[in-house]
Amino acid sequence: MKPGPVWLFDLDNTLHNASHAIFPSINRQMSAYIQRHLALDEAEAQALREHYWHRYGATMTGLVLHHGTDPAHFLHETHQLGDIGPLLKFERPIRRMLRRLPGRKVIFSNGPRDYALRVVAAMGLADAFDDVFAIEDMRYHPKPSMAAFRRLLAVLGVRPERCILVEDSAANLLPAKRLGMRTIWISRQVRRPPHVDLRLGSATGLGKATARALGPLAPR
Repeated sequence: MKPGPVWLFDLDNTLHNASHAIFPSINRQMSAYIQRHLALDEAEAQALREHYWHRYGATMTGLVLHHGTDPAHFLHETHQLGDIGPLLKFERPIRRMLRRLPGRKVIFSNGPRDYALRVVAAMGLADAFDDVFAIEDMRYHPKPSMAAFRRLLAVLGVRPERCILVEDSAANLLPAKRLGMRTIWISRQVRRPPHVDLRLGSATGLGKATARALGPLAPR
């Protein structure tokens, strides 16, 4: 195992700007899926999608719990993005930063595995990560569910004290902090919640000094 910390990177709106084009496309596909399978009109489907996202952290979770939706089918049908390259918007220096960052690096995403792998490849980062931990690996329990974090730690075989989670969602950082992980919030908001150890305006601000700024990490 690589020495140093275990970096857990959220993907969307952390390493790339998913809100630019990818999220709007996925959101439209999710609303259309709900319309087809629940016989709702467009406004009703959009409202239900947003309600489940706010309540559970993922539209899929609400559909599975309340409508018996097959999560694999839902994810496949709602991530039809074609050539993903033109949809991507990200800061090019992130490639250099990741390759220089010491320690083990893992994608920890609520998105499906195929989608995460395609995004990472299109960004030219396929060799920058040691593993990808996607929603299927969480047994379809997305962040901020504590079950997702416990599953990740079990599969990776690491203690939470060795991990640094880098996320754009403050809500997803809360269970990480409770477990003993260090937390980095990618946000331009001025106010930093108490469960956030470090706030950065961009993931490109990460570097060798970051782990030192967070204090000593526990050994394996």
